[in-house]
Order: sequence, then C-alpha cells, then structure tokens
Amino acid sequence: MGAGEESPTAAGKLRASVPDQRPPGDTPAGPEPPSPPSPASPPTKVDIDLDKEWDPAKRPPPGIERPAARGVPGVAAVRSGATAVGAWARRPSGRLVLPGVLLFALVTLTAVAGAVVLPANAPPAAHPSPATNPSVDPSAGVQPDSGFPTGLPTGDPGFPTAFPTNSPSTGVGLPPVAGGGYGQPADVINSWAQQVSTKTGISATAVRAYGYAELVVGQKTPSCHLTWTTLAAIGKVESAHGTANGATLTASGQSLPHIIGLPLDGQGGRQRITDTDNGAMDGDPTYDRAVGPMQFIPSTWANAGEDADNDGIKDPHDIDDAALAAANYLCRNGRDLQNPQHWWGAILSYNDVRRYAEDVFAAANEYGTKSRT
Repeated sequence: MGAGEESPTAAGKLRASVPDQRPPGDTPAGPEPPSPPSPASPPTKVDIDLDKEWDPAKRPPPGIERPAARGVPGVAAVRSGATAVGAWARRPSGRLVLPGVLLFALVTLTAVAGAVVLPANAPPAAHPSPATNPSVDPSAGVQPDSGFPTGLPTGDPGFPTAFPTNSPSTGVGLPPVAGGGYGQPADVINSWAQQVSTKTGISATAVRAYGYAELVVGQKTPSCHLTWTTLAAIGKVESAHGTANGATLTASGQSLPHIIGLPLDGQGGRQRITDTDNGAMDGDPTYDRAVGPMQFIPSTWANAGEDADNDGIKDPHDIDDAALAAANYLCRNGRDLQNPQHWWGAILSYNDVRRYAEDVFAAANEYGTKSRT
C-alpha cells in the first residue's frame, strides 16, 4: 500500500477529481408437410449448404455470434424430410394444406429462436444494494472490456489550497495521520467538508472521511492520484454513505446500527466465502459477510484495515477508518488512477461487476460536478 513512501511535494491540495476526458433445425411441425401457396405456382427450390463453412466476414459482431450449422444433431433428418415434403407438396392434398402448416412452423421457429437469442442480448442485471449483494474482494488488476467507457470521471473538487498553519503536521501543509492529541486528524478539513456537503448532499462527516483519505494517500502514495470523489462514489453505491438499511452515520463516523450484508454463501449470485474470523466482525461463524460503510469482508479488512481517526481501533464500521482502507486498497499494485485503465481496474477489483463500476463512474462525475458549482 506504499505506506513507506513520502510525498515529494507539499500535498495539501486535494486534486481535481481526475483530468477531463471524456439452425433452425426443427423437424416438420405436424404430420402434414408444406407446399407452394398457390396451385398455379411452381415449387421453389432453395439451396442451403449446411456443410459450408460460415464466411468470417459475414459473421455478426462478437457477443451475438451463433454456432455454425454443420455437425448439428438432426440436420440429416431435416434434409431427408425436406425431400419427402417436396414430393408430397406436388400432390393436390399437399397444395391445399401446406400454407397453414408453413404459418404454424414459422410461428414455432420464431418462438424457439427468440428463446435462444434473447437471453444472450438481455441487459445486465442492476447492481443490488450492498445488503443484498455485498462487495467482495476479487483479484486485483481486472481490466474493463472494450465495452467500457474509456475516460475518467471529471470535475474539480475545490479542495482548499492549504491547512491551518497551527495544525499539527507530519509534512509541509499536511494534516497529521495520527497522534498529537488534537482530536480526530480529519478535523482540520471540517470547514471544507461542510462546504462540499452543502453542494453535494453528502453528510459532512462522510465528506471529511473521503477528503482526509485522499490527503493521506496523496502523502504516502502520490503517484496514485486518488481523489475523494472516487471514494465518495464507492461510498454511495456501497452503503449510501453509511446509511443503508436504516443506519445513521454519527458525527464520530460510526454507522449505527452496523451495516452487515447477506452471507456470502454462493446463493443469489453472491460468492461463496466460508467464515474467516469466527464471526468476530460480522457475527456469522459460518460464512463471511461484507460490513460497514465501505463493505469490507473480514479477510480483506484483516490486511487492509486502518485507524484513520487515531482512536486505537481499526473499525470497518467507522467511515474514517473504512475510507482510508478503501483508498489504500484502490492504490495498491502501483496503480495510477489518472490512467483510465487503472481507474476502471481499481473499481472492478473492489467489486467485479460491470454495472457496479458504471454506477461508481456516474456518481464520481456527479460529485465532481456539484462540488465545483
């Protein structure tokens, strides 16, 4: 997490949110086969070479490509049946019955084709609330597919250019990370947090946590270029800034009652993660559950947990601690969040769901825009 790095320059500014971007193979449907629509019309022959390779140049775009017909079970039977149908269709009875049979077959084939094609092209399911599908810890470095936007969230967060000169500091113009007996370290940005809260509608307590996390990471890992708007966007999608399920975010940063997700038992689209902490953090001795405003699972918190408010406890239910832990998590593996690929990869490493990442992107844009008005 780059804890040993030092800021090469005064990092008292919260950076701008981010730079601007921006076969058919059905058998006959009934005992009576098809024929031309009119007795006077000669039968029409359509040659279909089922064994011919599909021309790659004529294939549909990736994602909707259908398998080639060769080797499909039942093709030989259809070919044989078609020959018999042609002979029968030239008889008087065939000419009278065939139009109705053709219509029935067409409707049947349409229904079958729809059943096969529609699921492949259905829109992605909406990202559930944190309580129904809490975030888990997918592998890092996941990159977005070609369908993702290529840019970054925009907006100027308007962070103050310096901190009060009488505030304790571990660097030039920077707030303290811990110690000093001056209350919570993040208190030095209370005034800024209140202004941003008024503009964005996020509680000042949550804004302060996100802003302070950016400052600390900017000091420890300046090459990451994390912005508070990205953390705020994750906080919104994960827990509505610590207020999901009727919880209240207290002035000290605690979400009460605690926000605890459903068990990660492999049901309902959730991953299956058996208990790793004997239920100490999530109260479940069988399966792990995501907890707190930023929805960490116990095994991840054990490695990434932070004590941002200097109370001696690494508490995932405290938004100050959780926001700083999330910031370090996003900046791991040498990511530079000014790089669009790194930004999307970081969000997907937090929760590997495309709709989730898109929601975070939209929220980060929203907060960046509102905070500069």
